[in-house]
Amino acid sequence: MPARDDMALTDFQVLARDGRARTGAITTPRGTIRTPAFMPVGTAATVKGMMPESVRDTGADILLGNTYHLMLRPGAERIDRLGGLHRFMNWDRPILTDSGGFQVMSLAGLRKLTEAGVTFKSHIDGSKHVLSPETSMENQRLLGSDIVMCFDECPALPADRARIEDSMRLSMRWAQRSRDAFGDRPGHMLFGIQQGGLEQDLREESAEALRAIGFDGYAIGGLAVGEGQEAMFGCLDFAPDQLPQDRPRYLMGVGKPDDIVGAVKRGVDMMDCVLPSRSGRTGQAWTRRGQVNLKNARHADDPRPLDEDCTCPACRNYSRAYLHHVQRAGEMIAGMLLTWHNLHYYQQLMNEMREAIAAGAFAAFENRFFAERAEGDIERR
Repeated sequence: MPARDDMALTDFQVLARDGRARTGAITTPRGTIRTPAFMPVGTAATVKGMMPESVRDTGADILLGNTYHLMLRPGAERIDRLGGLHRFMNWDRPILTDSGGFQVMSLAGLRKLTEAGVTFKSHIDGSKHVLSPETSMENQRLLGSDIVMCFDECPALPADRARIEDSMRLSMRWAQRSRDAFGDRPGHMLFGIQQGGLEQDLREESAEALRAIGFDGYAIGGLAVGEGQEAMFGCLDFAPDQLPQDRPRYLMGVGKPDDIVGAVKRGVDMMDCVLPSRSGRTGQAWTRRGQVNLKNARHADDPRPLDEDCTCPACRNYSRAYLHHVQRAGEMIAGMLLTWHNLHYYQQLMNEMREAIAAGAFAAFENRFFAERAEGDIERR
């Protein structure tokens, strides 16, 4: 990777390894990101149902913001005029922004894909917009994110090999244009995105192209898009090792707790997913014993906490009966408390994995993780 003047400001260090799993730290001007790291998703400059201070209290070192949503509303230019995304949303820690490409493909209305970029209609009001490597880099510059993602295209799986191959090579050409448009921005990092579906040779071709361009970190894109966990893990058995060992590896859009454990086991350093907050808003809680549905009547008379070993406010101060009641009543506090719990659980999981890797005990951690989940939720009272 070519030498950069800002390496003293942004850097990555692997502190310990256990098999392919590794723990380390990404240093940025706004703080250190402990890895493996889970990034809560702040789609529209907020993690739904949470105050920024509360998100930090769960243990999060970094948030993810969505370029597509923010460029449409309130607009990247407006956020820039108001002091940047950190000030706008009152979050002084690192922020990673995605490129907007995935949302264009999945949310936008009529769209036209060309070598130049994507022309699309907003899902909000039907207004016409253009995203390209250059405009994505400009929008992310205006937002002021610490980690910027290349603009790429991500086809849904399953897809035929020719479609995946063409898409991957287009994304690699866009990666070079993203690198050129990003320029020299001390204190900020640019991540390339590996594509290639589930095909090992296409993933290697993509990784080779990205290595030749040179990035501060490397994402594994195009997974968790319909292929299933077994296929995803099959790809992760080789994809992370195709990327540089001395740079962070980010698996985009993952996932459930067992997805995350499996990804870390295979050498992934960073992940993000809307699942903790989305589940919280629908009465679903993630615990060490698996998923709990607070809508179920079995909780209506239960004075016990959701998880007696959890220190989040939902478990420390409220009973299952109360959480069931406010969920059934449609009260706002239900989603707030369950989102807090879920994010706390996810960050606790990451911390346990970091400690296990540092101690050379990841296999023991993994065995305990699956044994607790196999026990299932506590018996009904």
